[in-house]
Amino acid sequence: MSAVLESTSRAETTDARLPEIVRAELNYLVPMRERAYRYEETAPPGAAATNMRYRAQSVVIENARIGRPPSLEREGFRFETYETDVRDFFDSDEVARVYDPEVEILLKARTGASRILIFDHTLRRRMAEENDRLGGFRLPATRVHVDYTEKSAPQRVRDLVPDEAERLLNRRYAFINVWRPIRQIVRDAPLALCDARSVAARDLVPADLIYGNRTGEIYYATFDTRHRWLYVPEMRPDEVILLKNFDSAMDGWARFTPHAAFLDPAAPAWARPRESIEVRTIAFFDD
Repeated sequence: MSAVLESTSRAETTDARLPEIVRAELNYLVPMRERAYRYEETAPPGAAATNMRYRAQSVVIENARIGRPPSLEREGFRFETYETDVRDFFDSDEVARVYDPEVEILLKARTGASRILIFDHTLRRRMAEENDRLGGFRLPATRVHVDYTEKSAPQRVRDLVPDEAERLLNRRYAFINVWRPIRQIVRDAPLALCDARSVAARDLVPADLIYGNRTGEIYYATFDTRHRWLYVPEMRPDEVILLKNFDSAMDGWARFTPHAAFLDPAAPAWARPRESIEVRTIAFFDD
């Protein structure tokens, strides 16, 4: 295994030609009074696919390679060099056999968790087509959101490990995504991450995601000028972002980290469409 656990954030080694900040648009939820929802499959006859509306807001997004490196505990995310032995991320068997153990080693080392449960892999590629799952890819998620809520996080644990759920829910647990570019440097549609400390509870709106056999819940964010945004410009395939979507600890840890893809105005016209993989995990702790 070629992954190197001693590698750390590359904040001190950033290329001087990269901008310190960019100004770009992020899509925020328009405040609403009714319960937010979206049908993930076909809506019933006469029902709207969603009742949510979004508004593009121009925000400053800081280069996270500059200054103090962000951390999972403070901002809610970190990035670092972490090489992989995977040759083909489009081979699901190889990803399960090779990448999942690499992710588990990384997260245990970086979080101190005693157990890592990997439960989803999502490949994304920006395409002109609107089909969100065309060719096995999903499009980059361009609306500011958090993957789990106070309600849906414990429910997901119950769904995935029903026999162990109540015991595991009595201890600290955290939902952490591992995000990696694949095949080339990401210049097109990078990931913007909101400093968890700049987000108030009132900014996060729970929304139902309605499937054929279940209803999930995520947070969409409404705009606030206090939100602090960062990104990692020109991320390489040997770099990863660890992104915390939920933490059950309520003693000062970052708990929710809003995020969204954005169109980088500094990207060259020849930039290839962003391709990435994100692995969704739950980290369980002994204390």
